[in-house]
Amino acid sequence: MKDLISHQLVKYLEDRGVEHIFGLCGHTNIAVLTALEKSTIKFINVRHEQISAHAADGYARVTKKASVVLSHLGPGLTNAATGVANAALDSIPMVVIAGDVPTHYYGKHPHQEVNLHADASQYEIYRPFVKRAWRVDRPDLFPEIIEKAFLLAESGNPGPVLVSVPMDIFSKEVDVSLFERLKHNTKTLQKPSIDDLTAKTIIQKLIDAKNPLFYVGGGIMLADAAEELRELVDHLSIPIAHSLMGKGAVSDDHPLTLGMTGFWGTKFINDKCKEADYIFALGTRFAEADSSSWESEYTFNFPPTKLIHIDIDPSEIGRNYPAEIGVVADLKQALTVLNRVAKEMIPEGLYNEELKKEIATYRKEFKASNEPFIQDDVFPMQPQRILEEVRQVLPKDAYITTDVGWNKNGVGQQFPIYEAGSILTPGGFATMGFGAPAALGAKVALPDKVVVSLVGDGGFGQNPAVLATAAEENIPVIWIIMNNYAFGTIAGLQKAHFGTTLGTLFERDGEAYSPDYASIAKAYGVEGIKIQSAQEFKPALEQAIASNKPVVIDVAMLNNPVPTAGHWNIMDIYSPNKKVHHVSV
Repeated sequence: MKDLISHQLVKYLEDRGVEHIFGLCGHTNIAVLTALEKSTIKFINVRHEQISAHAADGYARVTKKASVVLSHLGPGLTNAATGVANAALDSIPMVVIAGDVPTHYYGKHPHQEVNLHADASQYEIYRPFVKRAWRVDRPDLFPEIIEKAFLLAESGNPGPVLVSVPMDIFSKEVDVSLFERLKHNTKTLQKPSIDDLTAKTIIQKLIDAKNPLFYVGGGIMLADAAEELRELVDHLSIPIAHSLMGKGAVSDDHPLTLGMTGFWGTKFINDKCKEADYIFALGTRFAEADSSSWESEYTFNFPPTKLIHIDIDPSEIGRNYPAEIGVVADLKQALTVLNRVAKEMIPEGLYNEELKKEIATYRKEFKASNEPFIQDDVFPMQPQRILEEVRQVLPKDAYITTDVGWNKNGVGQQFPIYEAGSILTPGGFATMGFGAPAALGAKVALPDKVVVSLVGDGGFGQNPAVLATAAEENIPVIWIIMNNYAFGTIAGLQKAHFGTTLGTLFERDGEAYSPDYASIAKAYGVEGIKIQSAQEFKPALEQAIASNKPVVIDVAMLNNPVPTAGHWNIMDIYSPNKKVHHVSV
């Protein structure tokens, strides 16, 4: 029996358990959209392909399964590229299915083809950042390619893949037995663990260490290993620091959680990392900002500190710091073995009440240092007060998305996260414009959770059309626009080093300028609230949550820099030997 590729694709996706597809129409993919009309799969329609990729990214982070993006060729594919690259650099599984030029028009430069260096080669645009890019040249090859695509996206170090399908292939027939045989193939690969001998060696090193420390990254969330990590932290009573992407792996109210390291880390946290004689790193790549540009004076000092490093990706082990023990393994599997072995070696566990008291004292002092800003009634508001009141209002299991700037760096430093995986932030690519659409994907995946997007006016202004999708699909996300009338972080950086703010402030006729985002929201059919005083903000957020509708809250904010005790080498490039960071603008 034969059937159209488009019909069989939709059936395949249904059988895989795919419930949502994010995308935008084009003449190359409408055969697939037509096949979706009677499907159980919900198509989430967007107004720009970057929105679809970021929304799919947020969706995949929450579900821990490969999300699906449906794209058009040429400009559709390039529009989505930023979002797909963001997913790639944060190891988020995603399958991008894109229409392509018809096979019988190869070499003729058909409508919207990118062919300046080769014909029928649009899939090569994605090669630098996807795990693999396929072009489907025959209908009979499609079934095995789509199967490989999902397996590759979700296995090993996860990430996006591209399946580029000439539009005529979607409308060609294929023997359905080629799809039927795929049902006999596993959809989930078994993941590597560690042996008992390696586990015993690691545990013994940690027991013998004078100042051991856990350092974790986003790999913990990708492996769904937060529970196992917390169990080992509790049993060994070892403090835990984290990268930006590792925030929330162990709750911020856990007595052994230190906090985020690096440029936006505090001196207390960075010093604890420098003083460690053994660091046990799990699922982290020791990124530049998290590691203070890898300069030993500030955060990590390898050697003399010794490193034990477990990651699913062997290329990350030893990349930035030498590892005494390097292990390639799935973190959930590895931590399961480590917990069992630790309990066999030291059944009673270890205790470090003195360290817990030290951490508790540090937290009180840090909170006290922020208190004047939190209590300040000034308007535009202090960013510290905005974050404090958001945390007070939100339930502990709410999901937060951020963009870049105060809403990312400030959140990483001083906004408590209590549930692993409940903060979605653009780490590797640090993409402005991620937070607003990522919240759409998170809310689609978790309709019963409160989802709030903390974004700047610069980031939200890139893709306000997220509001059209929210209105059409009734996706009740709350967007809090921390509006400083600028690309604020860059403005503070430029002002500190060069004494100007050209190109970083939003102005009209010499006055600070911002669109009225509350009115823009209303024009899209979404509730919009423009805050006029500091006292209005908290009640407005409470009202927005209670409404269970999509809401935009536009709140003016002072452009004060996130305080930092770490280091970023770009400062030395701009102002050698001056120790200059950012200034208020």
